[in-house]
Amino acid sequence: MANTAQTSVELPIPLERLCPEGERARVDVQALRWHLEASGLHLGRGQDPLQLKGGLANLNFLIDVDGQWAVLRIAPHGPLPPGAHDRAREHRVLSRLPDAYPLAPRSLHLCEDPSVLGAPFQILEFRAGRSVVGVDMTPMADIVAPGQVLTEAMIDLLAGLHAVDAESLGLEALGRPNGFISRGIAGWTKRGIAAAGTSGCLTLVGEIGAWLEARADRAPKNPPTLLHCDFKLDNIVFAHDSARPVALLDWDMCTRGEPLFDVATLLSYWTEPGDPDCMHRLAQMPTAAHGFPSRAEVLDNYIARTGRNRDGFAVLRVLGLLKLGVVFLQLHARWREGAMGENARANDFAALGEEILAFARDVASEKYV
Repeated sequence: MANTAQTSVELPIPLERLCPEGERARVDVQALRWHLEASGLHLGRGQDPLQLKGGLANLNFLIDVDGQWAVLRIAPHGPLPPGAHDRAREHRVLSRLPDAYPLAPRSLHLCEDPSVLGAPFQILEFRAGRSVVGVDMTPMADIVAPGQVLTEAMIDLLAGLHAVDAESLGLEALGRPNGFISRGIAGWTKRGIAAAGTSGCLTLVGEIGAWLEARADRAPKNPPTLLHCDFKLDNIVFAHDSARPVALLDWDMCTRGEPLFDVATLLSYWTEPGDPDCMHRLAQMPTAAHGFPSRAEVLDNYIARTGRNRDGFAVLRVLGLLKLGVVFLQLHARWREGAMGENARANDFAALGEEILAFARDVASEKYV
């Protein structure tokens, strides 16, 4: 089905937030309409789903449901890594978490039947605002000292999430906190070996996995909390007129475990001016400029804010980089299989993943922090 924008409809976001018409993924609008009507929901405004920019795997579309703007979030088609892009997990979390953590958008509907749109999908509450995507700080041009302001907002968001009582929301059975770090080391090492194949990455993955396994018992041991597991700047929506967060997005990996793992994930994306070229090509956050603090300062600030134990954080730091490098190897494999469509950056993902793994090895040897 064609995804044609209806210019007579006033959209809640700037047109530049939409994928160009020729690059939009196709959605079977009639199948979506029939499915929603069978569930008591109605696709409205005569508006086909409009694909939003951003994201390397999940597809997100702006739609109207029962007269309210919402987000249609579709998992990638085809086989996926274990636990990845889990629509059912995200729906379970976002059906409850907004009651205690209002920055989480509520999940309104889940469809696990891939025959409807080709993959499981859900309907999420839409939150209007602005986001920093990649290294482009233009959307926040009105903010004074944006690096410091946005960093403080991120630390506050994480501290707030890690203070939520999962049991009060009926999420006490989410994930398996016992052995969380050891399973993460084993799991990401195994995925890395599978994704590396016979390439030069194989040795890197083996070295990093062995380093982590030997030090797993040194990792921080704080009481488990809810974890986002992909916490970074472009998953935050800010108010149009300030740096006040209005939403935290992308909850499909949410679980319970060591809270400092979320900090390590954030810092795996955090580029500093003296980092190797791969971290600058990563271009996930604008932290190498605009007055952002260092990774060490971010960790210091989080610890000061929460009082948690940081002993052994280097284990989580290296694990976060292992995970990131392996994800790019997996994305490159999916791109080569034709599962990601056209993506100008995807050809570099294999080299980027390998270089991030080399950076992880350097962090393990204390060449970088």
